[in-house]
Amino acid sequence: MNADRAAHTVIDSPIGPLTLVSVDGVLSGIYMVEHRHQPNPATFGERDTGGFDVATTQLTEYFDGRRTDFTVPLAARGTPFQQRVWDALRTIPYGETWTYGQLADSLGTPTAVRAVAAANGRNPISIIVPCHRVIGSNGSLTGYAGGLDRKRFLLEREAERAGLRLSR
Repeated sequence: MNADRAAHTVIDSPIGPLTLVSVDGVLSGIYMVEHRHQPNPATFGERDTGGFDVATTQLTEYFDGRRTDFTVPLAARGTPFQQRVWDALRTIPYGETWTYGQLADSLGTPTAVRAVAAANGRNPISIIVPCHRVIGSNGSLTGYAGGLDRKRFLLEREAERAGLRLSR
């Protein structure tokens, strides 16, 4: 049996270096410096700058305010429940936020708020799978694997570009 081929590259961004990871040529992770729940970097495979052109271009366009959604193929690895949560995250409109309760409701599991929050926190493809768009029930910025300063930056930038005002 052949092992999956992992590769990675590091790109610059307004929120610091981002490590992009692929498995068999498909994007499977985006990690920030001091990212909580990050896998062991030894699993990221060889350094490869050639296989990340589409992801790099789309992230650059996002940070420049020219992209509000992503089309790069993804291969996030997780449980079936985590996959459902991560798929639901991609339905949160650019520039908007949902609470963990709203996210749980969207999945038809309104009593699973804690499980939804845990799955959200384990999202391996930050930014593209917009876990930063999920906030506390009182509107507070709670938990983000990349840190609250990065979460605030992403939300404020999206709200500004979408012509919305981020409530605090």
